[in-house]
Amino acid sequence: MSLVHWAILAPFILAIFVPFFRKKAATIHTGWFVLILPVVLFVSFLQYLPVTMNNNSITHSAAWIPSLGIDFSVYIDGLSLLFILLITGIGSLVVLYSIYYLSKTKESLQHFYVYLLMFMGAMLGVVLSDNVITLYMFWELTSISSFLLIAYWFDRDRSRYGALKSMLITVFGGLMMLGGFLVLSIMGGTFSIRELAVQAPDLYHHPLFLLAMILILLGAFTKSAQFPFYIWLPDAMEAPTPVSAYLHSATMVKAGIYLVARFSPIFAFSSYWFWIVSAVGLFTMIWASFNAVKQTDLKGILAYSTVSQLGLIMGLLGAGSAALYFDSLDDNLYTAAVIAAIFHLINHATFKGSLFMVVGIIDHETGTRDIRRLGGLMSLMPVTFTLSVIGAFSMAGLPPFNGFLSKEMFFLSMVQLSELNLFNLETWGIFFPVLAWIGSVFTFIYSMIIVFTVFTGKFQPEKLEKKPHEAPAGMLVSPIILAVLVIVFGLFPNLLSYSLIQPAAAAIVPSIIPSGEQLDVNIYFWHGITAELLMTIAVVLVGIILYTFLPKWVGLYNYFPGKVTLNNLYDASLYTVERGSNSITKSYMSGFIRSYLVYIFAFFIALLGFTLWAKDAFRYDASNTSPIGYYEIGLLVVLCVATATILMAKSRLTSIISLGAVGYSVSLFFVIFRAPDLALTQLVIETVSTALFLLCFYHLPKLSRHEEKMSFQIGNALIAAGVGITVTLIGITAHSTKLFSSINEYYIENTYKKAGGENMVNVILVDFRGFDTLFEIAVLSVAALGIYALIKLRLEKGDDSVNENK
Repeated sequence: MSLVHWAILAPFILAIFVPFFRKKAATIHTGWFVLILPVVLFVSFLQYLPVTMNNNSITHSAAWIPSLGIDFSVYIDGLSLLFILLITGIGSLVVLYSIYYLSKTKESLQHFYVYLLMFMGAMLGVVLSDNVITLYMFWELTSISSFLLIAYWFDRDRSRYGALKSMLITVFGGLMMLGGFLVLSIMGGTFSIRELAVQAPDLYHHPLFLLAMILILLGAFTKSAQFPFYIWLPDAMEAPTPVSAYLHSATMVKAGIYLVARFSPIFAFSSYWFWIVSAVGLFTMIWASFNAVKQTDLKGILAYSTVSQLGLIMGLLGAGSAALYFDSLDDNLYTAAVIAAIFHLINHATFKGSLFMVVGIIDHETGTRDIRRLGGLMSLMPVTFTLSVIGAFSMAGLPPFNGFLSKEMFFLSMVQLSELNLFNLETWGIFFPVLAWIGSVFTFIYSMIIVFTVFTGKFQPEKLEKKPHEAPAGMLVSPIILAVLVIVFGLFPNLLSYSLIQPAAAAIVPSIIPSGEQLDVNIYFWHGITAELLMTIAVVLVGIILYTFLPKWVGLYNYFPGKVTLNNLYDASLYTVERGSNSITKSYMSGFIRSYLVYIFAFFIALLGFTLWAKDAFRYDASNTSPIGYYEIGLLVVLCVATATILMAKSRLTSIISLGAVGYSVSLFFVIFRAPDLALTQLVIETVSTALFLLCFYHLPKLSRHEEKMSFQIGNALIAAGVGITVTLIGITAHSTKLFSSINEYYIENTYKKAGGENMVNVILVDFRGFDTLFEIAVLSVAALGIYALIKLRLEKGDDSVNENK
């Protein structure tokens, strides 16, 4: 494997050793050990910048399941490198922040960092995988690790609820995405994303094209919290703030964005892709920004703002699909949406990561995130206030911060779409800039709420759990770095133009870039008096007015039906499924093993018996059978008598002895049929089982009179007879049907030659069927461990379960 493969595996390997760091260095915060890895990975991957800046890529492959065409292939281009730097760069800052945020004495740090490293490795695997099956494996690992991180404070009901919600929704999307991957691989005959992209013009005309697209988009929309799947993200805010800053601003929620960007070269030729991605993105933006205004929890505001910003980026990627309809850089006008999406992706990671950390500081130092209890903190927490201004103003799209530039590019792209004679935009295109403007107005409002409601106004110390003060320097380092990047990328945006933005955009729209040329990426503040500048001015003016009179109109939210929400629909669905499953389970889970055996055997008879009848599969051919001897008939009579005795006996001891007689009779059949190994095994099993039965039944009371009066149960008799007849018919059919020559000749010829053994049965079990035998031993070992655990289990007198039973 290459170094890139080891870079993906490194977080998982380090996670194994984290508990040992915790034990060996109790005086040092575990985060200091963990911090080394993301920093090293970030610096290491910077070496690939010269490669991607020339629109080149690097591929490494390692065999995994070659027989199925599944390999561990990694692919570094401008798009994947951008996400790698976000994952490792923001990851480094989050780990540094967590060192001061999480107490080394009060928190279970080994669990936190193990989950965080699992997530980091999974995200690296997602953005680097070229094989869709490998990508899916890492994709689901992100869902599992994020579930563990969200439920980190598992003693809180809301944490468990949010973790389960995120798991159910994102795993559902992941399964849909897997279906899309399989359909796409069937269409293209390969699991490689790069090879599928080459076939894109041919795949477009395939009848399964739309199905694959919709399934893959379901995976992207659920992970990136697009409408209507966004409901998991606000509840995921129950996680510790470092988790929110990492997963829900820079990495996990961007996985869906990455998926749409990566598969744009395959699907963006379709008008369905354009309308679905752009419409869902813009609607998500306006819906989430509208709902963010009414939130009273700071992390709730940031959660909805994240959903809104993700919708903005998704809408830009959808709009950017129009670029694939043009085949030269002269039509570069329409690539503005793709460039804007990449630029805003970077900007959002900086200002939203900073804001999440700021909110964590406020919560850490005041004991609350409720904006109704906060106010007047500007003089008490001046550094935190400054960071809030930088992050919130950038999110609102105000100069001179980086958010202003990408928001202007967003407006430009939407205006251009309204003028485009494509995808029926000449009719509906006007809605794009209108929706973009409305969403931006609400974005401005909730950005102002974060700054002025919390840091200005009346100070209310009586409503705070702690005496507020500025955060320690260590906790401020990470948000300060991100805030500095917000300013630097705003004042000098072209630092990113050809290092990160152009290579990433080129990976999304490769078909329009002539060989040896690059996309023109030149970002600057002043473009003159343009439509997008006028839209920004209008956003600020209307936003100031609406924020000023917010108490006058915020009551409008009360007119929305509180019970008719997606969250209530989710809760009702889970409740309905739970009640329905309980009802179904109670209908057949009677508590009697006999009932369960009846279900199993009845299904067995119905399925196999119907198959034999429907397929006319029964065959009888006695030409190759040996004659039946008198001793075999006699042994069969003994077997039947012993079986009948089990049913009719009035003593448990008699039944057990009769059961042993049945087993020993079967072993005699094995001796007659020249299978001494099987006979020996049967004798050993019967001896041990008979002894165990006697040991167990010794402690049971004698048969009661009710049990002595045995009634003939016609149902049980029919089931027993049906199973016996069905198995007999299958056995006769199997013996009478020879579709190919027996494998016994192969074993006879190769037992000694290939395995070096003279005992054919032993060689078959150990060599030819070695894995089968290994798994059988593993099953027996697990069963033995389970029995041992049950025997050793002792409930203490103070155990809650014991008290409940009392």
